[in-house]
Amino acid sequence: MTYPLFFCPSIEGGGVEKNLYLISDYLVKQNHKVHIVTANKNMKKYFNKKVIFISPNSNKWCLSNRIIKTFICVFLFFRMKKNFLIISFQSNIFAIILAKLFNLKVIVRANTAPEKYLKSFFKKLIFTIFFKMADCVIVNSIDFKKSLKKYLGVNSKVIYNPIKTKKYKKKKFFKKKLNIINVGRLTEQKNQLFLLEALSKLEKKFKWTLKIVGRGNLEKKIRLFIKKNSLSKKVELLGYKNDAIYEISKSDLFILSSIYEGLPNVLIEAQLTGTPIISTDCRTGPREILMDGKLGELVKINNETQLLNKIKNFYFNKKTLYNKASLAKKYLYRFDYKTNCESYKNLILKFS
Repeated sequence: MTYPLFFCPSIEGGGVEKNLYLISDYLVKQNHKVHIVTANKNMKKYFNKKVIFISPNSNKWCLSNRIIKTFICVFLFFRMKKNFLIISFQSNIFAIILAKLFNLKVIVRANTAPEKYLKSFFKKLIFTIFFKMADCVIVNSIDFKKSLKKYLGVNSKVIYNPIKTKKYKKKKFFKKKLNIINVGRLTEQKNQLFLLEALSKLEKKFKWTLKIVGRGNLEKKIRLFIKKNSLSKKVELLGYKNDAIYEISKSDLFILSSIYEGLPNVLIEAQLTGTPIISTDCRTGPREILMDGKLGELVKINNETQLLNKIKNFYFNKKTLYNKASLAKKYLYRFDYKTNCESYKNLILKFS
């Protein structure tokens, strides 16, 4: 019998990992014997107890960089029995090589718009060769599918990110102070420094606070910026939170400042809570989730003037963005938990 094995060397607490948690949980409840190979033994507590974790005995590798974790997982894979269907959520080329070495089927889930990391001819060639060797490539947005076809000539299957729906109290218009939230790893990609620089230039008549949920390699740099610009009373770094959606539900405005994405879960979570959204119009995902600006505001990447104007407009004219947030709930069916998890289940059955 063939069992599904998720290959995710570094579980870092981002959107990819949330999808891994939801999909693996659903499959276990559908009586699949789910395995996960990862170097992050410390994340086991967040998963269904019936998920079989294959990881190092020690937690010392948890803070290693992704390439070291990938080699650890390759080593772990060589020690396992090989009756698996590999579903790669990370380090896809390594997963494909393992599948070909052991004559296994492999499903690859691409997570990031290819134009952001395939800037050299050599990289483009390598990814084209290996992705065409996969039995199936999954992407999480229509725009992403188009990008993959354009850059790699690879056909892919769109499966939106699944999200469990929950009712939240209707948002009330904020009064004097605007409580903003940003959720994402503290990295160049998520671009929180740009957001902080923009907010620091708001005139004194605008009362605001910012909560940033996430952790990452730019934390020290972000903390230094906050200190240098006397923003300690306005900005709070909350670190990683497994229930970040709860923090979103308490906020007045969600701002996504990313340079690139796949399909940002946090925007969907903001829609679920009815929180108004301003997002960069980065590839890929935000424009698709926000339906060309129908369900939230879009601004150009790193365009400080546009972002500040959108914030000021919201500050003085709340109704427009609240109406968009209310309308967004009607389109959450696209990310239905059962529908999208069933798509993964059907693929597993097809290739098992």
